[in-house]
Amino acid sequence: MALSTQYHFLQNQKKWHAHWERQGLFTSKNHPTSAPYTIIMPPPNVTGILHLGHVLNSTLQDILIRKARMQGKQTSWLPGLDHAAIATEAKVVEMLKAKGLNKQDLTREAFLKHAMQWKEKYGSLILKQLKELGLSCDWSHTHFTLDPHMQQAVKKAFLTLYQKGYIYRSKRMIHWDPKGQTALADEEVIYKQVQGHLYYIQYNLVNQQHTLTIATTRPETLLGDTAIAVHPEDPRYTHLQGQKAYLPLRNRIIPIIADSYVDQKIGTGCLKVTPAHDANDYEIALRHNLPMIDIFNPNGTLSPAAGLYIGEEINIARKKIVKALQEKGHLVKIVPHTHQVGFSERTQAIVEPKCTTQWFVKMKKLAEPALEALQKGHIHFYPNKFQNLYTHWMENIKDWCISRQLWWGHRLPVYHLPDQRFVVAENPQQALAKARKLMQNPQLTPKDIVQDQDVLDTWFSAWLWPITLFEGIQKPNNPTFSYRYPTDDLVTAPDIIFFWVARMIMAGYAFTGKPPFKNVYFTGLVRDSKGQKMSKSLGNSPDPIDLIKKYGTDSLRAGMLFCAPAGNDLLFEEKLCEQGSRFVHKIWNALRLIKSWQVTDQKEAAIDQKAISWFQARYQKILAQVNTHFAQFRISEALILIYKLIWDDFCAYYLEMIKPLQNKHIARTTYQATTTLFANLMKLLHPFMPFVTEEINHQLHEEKAQKALAFAKWPIQKSIDQAVLTQAEHAFALITAIRHIKKQHQWAIKKQVDLHIQGQKPIWFIHFEPYIKKATGIERVHMASSQPGPSCMVSNCTFSLPDIKQNAQSTNHPQLAKKLQEVTLLLAKINQKLNNAAFVQNAPDHIVAYERKKRTEAEATRKSLQDLLSK
Repeated sequence: MALSTQYHFLQNQKKWHAHWERQGLFTSKNHPTSAPYTIIMPPPNVTGILHLGHVLNSTLQDILIRKARMQGKQTSWLPGLDHAAIATEAKVVEMLKAKGLNKQDLTREAFLKHAMQWKEKYGSLILKQLKELGLSCDWSHTHFTLDPHMQQAVKKAFLTLYQKGYIYRSKRMIHWDPKGQTALADEEVIYKQVQGHLYYIQYNLVNQQHTLTIATTRPETLLGDTAIAVHPEDPRYTHLQGQKAYLPLRNRIIPIIADSYVDQKIGTGCLKVTPAHDANDYEIALRHNLPMIDIFNPNGTLSPAAGLYIGEEINIARKKIVKALQEKGHLVKIVPHTHQVGFSERTQAIVEPKCTTQWFVKMKKLAEPALEALQKGHIHFYPNKFQNLYTHWMENIKDWCISRQLWWGHRLPVYHLPDQRFVVAENPQQALAKARKLMQNPQLTPKDIVQDQDVLDTWFSAWLWPITLFEGIQKPNNPTFSYRYPTDDLVTAPDIIFFWVARMIMAGYAFTGKPPFKNVYFTGLVRDSKGQKMSKSLGNSPDPIDLIKKYGTDSLRAGMLFCAPAGNDLLFEEKLCEQGSRFVHKIWNALRLIKSWQVTDQKEAAIDQKAISWFQARYQKILAQVNTHFAQFRISEALILIYKLIWDDFCAYYLEMIKPLQNKHIARTTYQATTTLFANLMKLLHPFMPFVTEEINHQLHEEKAQKALAFAKWPIQKSIDQAVLTQAEHAFALITAIRHIKKQHQWAIKKQVDLHIQGQKPIWFIHFEPYIKKATGIERVHMASSQPGPSCMVSNCTFSLPDIKQNAQSTNHPQLAKKLQEVTLLLAKINQKLNNAAFVQNAPDHIVAYERKKRTEAEATRKSLQDLLSK
């Protein structure tokens, strides 16, 4: 049956994905005598929709798992979803509002029922989209961070850390998200430069005619002021220490205190102290025993404690307070001012400092073995430039606020007693037993104890992910956990190195005494061609599903990797998918060409034998380099090598060497060797582009049963015949030189000429002579002394083309001059790029190498044109 002229990617994707799933090819299995290979999927949020970052991350994981599977390892790649407490609860609250319902009007159970329904409807969407990428996950074991066994593991982990003294409860200044109405950890606050104002406010002194002027970026917080602070050694205010002032608008009397925290050079050297709404002011209040007035409600509006503008949103209250200060003569001036403002990483709301009672994890001791693991090489980062960032954070780590004022999530396993004390237990039955013992009251009933309303930070369950996937918390000695843990490689983005990577390493040592993985491969962030981070709001982020429909999954995967050097941000353009698509069709057309040949039992030509031995050597050389790139997690560079091996070496050289003449008859031995080489190329390419390689492998072996390429053996490294590689290199150099001469003199490549060789034919010429003739239009070869005419030197041997010399007068000088001008301009652009140190340092190695190759070729072309024009 004749092959289609076009490769139908959507049809083949559907066919092969169904085949893989139907056969259960990717199901995880334990095999004690085989080496395991395990990677953990960073679980996408249930609120998530597939974006190009997911495509990059998932494709890299799939490449690693497919290669390991082909190497005979017992692979396991378990997919999952993260409940994403803050983001999901916000989505559900919005959904309920659209239905006319408020969260506050529902019971916790009713709300969670709505949340679970929302998760079932929307939460699996991203997993369905990930399947479109051809991921070879064990989809039959998909996990969710709120699954019952996950909840059990989280409770047990909390109890273990609490009993060891790592978890504690305390009233402290924390970051508060007024939109999510919950506490945040330090790492969940994103600081941005914001253009605001400095408001200079005048405070009147008690029993004096003097005033103090204080600069602030947040005039609304003055309603919570409980003191004015000056530096103890500031001569401007020494006489005012111990005096008192009136709070503007409220006339509440507050003290003037001296504290060394105050910077004399900032503002006016006076600081308004608002202990309930600033972390530094809170510390000052503790030192001076100042009262704290919380003027904000949990939703960010002004509370009754503010005394004015109660219930107003902060921005509205600020405008009204500024107006009132102006009217009463307290506002001295307003000056434009750029400063950093903290935003919630999940809701994008401006974060408020707030003093509340929360639960914390002591991190200092937990960080020590996790830091040592990297320093001693138990864990490796690729690229290793992120090691310094990790080290700095671990050495300066702060305690982790883990409680969240939400309903969706892992509820704290804490139970409050009638006497205001509490117990920590895995379930209500254990809690009741502990409560009876603590209170020495066996008559307590379940109604006497109340479980804490808060839930745990989403990252508290996420940091246990590598352990809980295999039930390592509940059953630390179970066979699967013992076989699979530690896992092998983690692929993630560097922006969650603190949120997740570092914490997983700490949890690994805290609960198992081992690291959770051996290697961490950090991808870059996906940006557009202008360097802007891709986002829906900017309109520069294409929908991956649309790209798949337009170009196919293989083309999208390849397109992402063509610009994805390890750890560096990648500049994505849709034309990269077009390049991937052209590559797919190049491979498909190579198959069509091979399948069109008529196989006979004729003797193979000498050039066929040489071509086969050359390509086998070339293949082995690239295989060795690909294996090295994989070992160093240079995945993009590995694909580039394979791409060039197929496009340049196999299609442009090898197939041209062995391609039969018009009768299309080819020796059976040559044909069989060619299909074997092609099949081996598909093995090498399969982890990167699974669908087209699976289809081609099937077409190559359609006459006999063939197991899925996904389970074919990864090519074995063999010795390299360097001699034949060198011979071919000289032959290709001569072909390029002759073609270049013909092009310069406007001779058609196929137009026949004679070639003169000074001296004897080199051995490499003899081996590749048939192909050299066919590729350059050489009719006869003469051994002679130097002949007049265009010439070139290859491997210390001079070759000339006297026939072309006789026609040199036909050279079109104006056209050559125009070409020289074009080449000179091109060379200037290339040099400008290569002379840019930032480009050379940050661009992928293969891109820099490509630009240098272009420069070499341009310089050679320019010299040839200059020589011609000088005659």
